[in-house]
Amino acid sequence: MDFLGGENLEIFGQLALAVLLGSLVGLERELARKKAGIRTFALVALGSCLFSIISKLAFKEFWGVPGFDPSRIASQVVVGIGFIGAGSIIFYQSNVRGLTTAAGLWVSAAIGMAIGFKLYAIGIFAALLTILVLVLLWIFEVKIVKKTAFVRNGEESDLSG
Repeated sequence: MDFLGGENLEIFGQLALAVLLGSLVGLERELARKKAGIRTFALVALGSCLFSIISKLAFKEFWGVPGFDPSRIASQVVVGIGFIGAGSIIFYQSNVRGLTTAAGLWVSAAIGMAIGFKLYAIGIFAALLTILVLVLLWIFEVKIVKKTAFVRNGEESDLSG
């Protein structure tokens, strides 16, 4: 097998793209000062991409072998990432924290899988949507929290300024 052969170069590109997209999603979590940040999201996307590539190549290699279904590799990524996500969820003083980070890790795994299956446009679009959700809806949530805090304290003043 030629290390820098055509198929390997494409796979290297897929892995690099998955890392880049996972890093971009993780950047938002890093800026939000969450425990799972750039490196965590990049590694989740990379691992998912790699498992998807392995699954696809194994499927091609072992097609028709009785009792062997390499597509299960990709399905197990979803299960495995659930354990990482669960580890990022913390229950502290009647508050649940880490749900958004867990969801972001889960989506990052899907982005990595999309790149692994050569669904580049879908992976890139999903990464952009994920970043938009994390950034824009975070701003919206902060405004809602501020508004409800003032209402709870009996201060129903206009918070638009």
